[in-house]
Amino acid sequence: MLTPISGKSVIVTGASKGIGKGIARVFAKHGANIMIVSRNETDAEATAKELRTFGSGDVSVFASDVSDWDSQQAMASACNDRYGSIDVLCANAGVYPQTLIEDMDPSEFEMVLNTNIKGNFLGVKACLPFMKKNDYGRIVLTSSITGPITGFPGWSHYGASKAAQLGFMRTACIETAKYNITMNSVLPGNIATEGLDDLGEDYLATMANSIPLKRLGVVEDIGYAALFFASQEANYITGQTIVVDGGQTLPESLEALE
Repeated sequence: MLTPISGKSVIVTGASKGIGKGIARVFAKHGANIMIVSRNETDAEATAKELRTFGSGDVSVFASDVSDWDSQQAMASACNDRYGSIDVLCANAGVYPQTLIEDMDPSEFEMVLNTNIKGNFLGVKACLPFMKKNDYGRIVLTSSITGPITGFPGWSHYGASKAAQLGFMRTACIETAKYNITMNSVLPGNIATEGLDDLGEDYLATMANSIPLKRLGVVEDIGYAALFFASQEANYITGQTIVVDGGQTLPESLEALE
């Protein structure tokens, strides 16, 4: 059993839905004070209302664009003002439009990198002074198996951003270590989220059949990996990754699963 995280303050970006909501739900169930960060304040408020039924911690909302420096500074200041500290940053916000290179407008490539990797940099930079002041911090990045390990047509920009997150992490964690701040990353595989709703049952079944555990993950699977990285028990782990994919990246071919 992990040391309780109740009372810790946790920022989760992109937390109004999908994996971010799952991460926030796990931390809420364990009594942390959660700041739900999203560009869509209405969706964030709905998520916060749901999460207030879990645990004993406070759940609040902040509207922020992770790719905007002023917005990220305001986010960090608001969390510190509300809870007295920033103990954990779960930098999860990301976008994943699917467009082939030959059809992609350069502005779309830039938009994905601005959100997925620049957004990580700005979030970390904004929270760093508050974590440094307290000589404590846990930063968890949501990367992906797409980019660092695998590829998929239409996601060249997404894959590039997710691989870049790990390059950023491996240097940033060295810079923050002297302040007792760790930085690690979770690499989800195929996780059942709202983003898959339009793909159809046949496609989802094909996805599941390519995974040794024969099922898609749930958002809480990523949440518990993030909870571990944020725990006292992980205080000697930094600059590392956990792949949470049901074994998806292991088979050499589909024949290996027969």
